[in-house]
Amino acid sequence: MAIITLTTDFGEKDHFVGATKGAVYSELPNVRIVDISHSVSPFNIPEAAYIIQNAYSSFPKGTIHIIGIDAEINQENKHIAIKLDDHYFICANNGIMSMICSEIAPEKIVEINIHDKIQTSFPVLDVFVKVACHIARGGTLEVIGKTIGEIKPIKNIVPYVNDDKTQIIGRVIYIDNYGNVITNIKRGFFETVQKGRSFEISARNYKFRKIFKKYSDLIDFTIPEDKRHDEGKGLVVFNSGNFLEIAVYKSNSATVGSASSLMGLGLMDTVSVKFIKTP
Repeated sequence: MAIITLTTDFGEKDHFVGATKGAVYSELPNVRIVDISHSVSPFNIPEAAYIIQNAYSSFPKGTIHIIGIDAEINQENKHIAIKLDDHYFICANNGIMSMICSEIAPEKIVEINIHDKIQTSFPVLDVFVKVACHIARGGTLEVIGKTIGEIKPIKNIVPYVNDDKTQIIGRVIYIDNYGNVITNIKRGFFETVQKGRSFEISARNYKFRKIFKKYSDLIDFTIPEDKRHDEGKGLVVFNSGNFLEIAVYKSNSATVGSASSLMGLGLMDTVSVKFIKTP
């Protein structure tokens, strides 16, 4: 039984999610539909890229992923279908797949060309669903598009490194439900530039000189629980996706605050890492 996932910025108020699911079931009544997220910030391509990169590999091989972000077709925003890591992705060619493609080479990319057969003002419903159901039936990508060699990149997806390799300048690409701030600096990239040196991470006026393995490593368990007062303390970790994350222990925007609210960090803000030269 085929699995089709949905990642969109549609939210839950409007009819868009329900209509998309209904269109899929009308063509394939026995398919399984899984919602990854419908709460992506409107038109936020880096945010959607981060979510889909960290979610897709948990699904079985052969899963079909519909990504409905900035999907209106125009001269600069074509539609594509990609086979990558034995998964299929259907989306606009707006950079949304460049985060995954920077680490795993696509097996095939096609530019979808069935639009002359479909009148639509809702491409996720009318085009992406048709393509997804075609693939779910065992159809090939060549039938619905022409092969292309590359996709559009996302700007600022790769952190900047200065010439003498003493500094990385990254950006905030995602803020999670807890207000934790995720940057575009991945562990492998960080360690390649670091080469064992000490470092200082700066985010606005906050500085960190240690990266914890997990959030609770911040706690000194030798201190009695009622005297610790650890909630609200800032820390840095590499998260489950191996992205550098600035967090607040047990963050809660209504009480102790979060990394985003306490440090004033928003999407695309700068986070820098300065490496200290060894003597």
